[in-house]
Amino acid sequence: MSQAPRTPLSHIAKENLGKTARQLFQITKAFFKSERRGRARGLLTVLLVLSVAYVGVTVLTSYAGRDLMTAIEKKDGPAYWGAMGRYLGTFVVAVVINVFYRVSEQSLALLWREWLAQHLIKRYFNNRAYYRLRGSESIDNPDQRISEDVRNFTLDSLSYAMMVVTSVMTLVGFLGVLWSISGTLVGVALAYATAGTFMCFVIARRLVGLHYERYQKEADLRYGLVRVRDNAESIAFYRGEKREHVDLCHRLGAVVANMRSIIVWNRNLGFFRNSYNYLALIVPILIVAPLFMSGRIPFGVVTQTLGAFAQVLGSVSIIADNFEGLSSYLAGIQRLGILWDDLDDFDAEEERSAREGVHRLDETSSKVRLDKLTVLTPDGGRLLAKDLCFELQSKQSIIIMGASGSGKSSIIRTIAGLWPSGQGTLERPALHHLMFLPQRPYMVPGSLRDQLHYPAHDRRADDEEILRVIGMVNLADVLARVDGDLDRAIDWTNVLSLGEQQRVAFARLFLRRPRFVFLDEATSALDEDNQRRIYELVLESNIGFISVGHRETLVQFHERLLQLKSAGAWEMTQNPSGSFLQL
Repeated sequence: MSQAPRTPLSHIAKENLGKTARQLFQITKAFFKSERRGRARGLLTVLLVLSVAYVGVTVLTSYAGRDLMTAIEKKDGPAYWGAMGRYLGTFVVAVVINVFYRVSEQSLALLWREWLAQHLIKRYFNNRAYYRLRGSESIDNPDQRISEDVRNFTLDSLSYAMMVVTSVMTLVGFLGVLWSISGTLVGVALAYATAGTFMCFVIARRLVGLHYERYQKEADLRYGLVRVRDNAESIAFYRGEKREHVDLCHRLGAVVANMRSIIVWNRNLGFFRNSYNYLALIVPILIVAPLFMSGRIPFGVVTQTLGAFAQVLGSVSIIADNFEGLSSYLAGIQRLGILWDDLDDFDAEEERSAREGVHRLDETSSKVRLDKLTVLTPDGGRLLAKDLCFELQSKQSIIIMGASGSGKSSIIRTIAGLWPSGQGTLERPALHHLMFLPQRPYMVPGSLRDQLHYPAHDRRADDEEILRVIGMVNLADVLARVDGDLDRAIDWTNVLSLGEQQRVAFARLFLRRPRFVFLDEATSALDEDNQRRIYELVLESNIGFISVGHRETLVQFHERLLQLKSAGAWEMTQNPSGSFLQL
């Protein structure tokens, strides 16, 4: 989860409807043209058929209700019971249609959510977009967008789409009913609904921006709470409770302030909508009451008119009646659309880099070779190493040292492909032949076996090999905590010290045995004895390796020393004491 940057929302809140419509069409089209299009189109067809059937039953109900009220007015018993039977029959059919309609809608929404979330997750990991999004100014909390926003989007998209379809069919069906009673009713209903929709838009257009902001601020608050949980020990050591408390209160305050603004605008909208809806009960009576009192229509037509007018008004007033929900829905489309567009940009940038290349990359080599490679920060604003040259064969080793911020870890990021900026040539094996050990290893949920096999999900070592490696890196006491059960799941991040986590990372290395490994302060939490033992094992494994570190005692384990200096300068020297193997 990434913390949301505090970026201005004005350019997002004022997104034009054309761009939002394009984003909606783009996401919808991708689903209905995906590998699940057969089932998706089938469910959509079922929904449309059920929607038509429901409108037809509703029209029949209005006529059955008219006959029922007319029979009551005339005190006609046989006609009354016949109309009552037809009236109840339409209710039974409507119930069945509604149940199956709801099931079909939820099934299609779930299918869409599953596909869209899987699609975004795939693209999130493709080309390491999850890593590159950390510096994005337009994307806050991608985790929320993929989970909560996708769920809301799929449910609301279907709901509003079918609401529009049903409204159009209802409008067509009941306009005929109103026209058969009075043409004036049709004109009044259309004019009244159009005026109401316009006024709703004028009063509540600010809600779209406020709901976009609500998504961001709610995610900020959730992120703050998760951050406290993930860093509980550090906060406790620092006694940072007050500072964290103040920060969370500020985040909560932003959520509350935003919700107050939404409440105020909903209040303004509520005054108009309630007045609009109550007045809608009177308008048709003003037209048909004189017709009834003059004897030109029976009483049943009056009740049918009220129902038909309400149906027509509801169909035409769909935006006015649902503006609050629509504003939240439009904000959700914008959030998903921006994520979708940014992932498209990353894909295009990756293709362009592969085609043009800011530096030439050869992933078929059996060695690691840098030829006049210039290393820059991702934005290209800072030079870290200029015309860097070295070659690393298997069984060879280099240590990179320099002042903090000189770019030591940046060279490893460039070799890994995380920072593609710069110029020159980079040769190395494919990434599955390499392994990178950061200073703080990543502990995955699951058992000790899962920890040791990470990131592999298909290659599994047997228990004998795992126990041998556990003994090699001095993790026997960790195994004892789970009573020797390799498959017991516990919270390893909070159970293991940083030094133990680093030894778990080296156990992963010895189980995987890549061609080359890159150690970025990977032994910083180990004592000298454990560090010496680990490097002995690395040297005995014949794996080529590059280390980044500050400790002078690390130099003895490497054949060469790469010293980074200021302004991109560097110097490569042979280890004056010789490699560890020669000691």
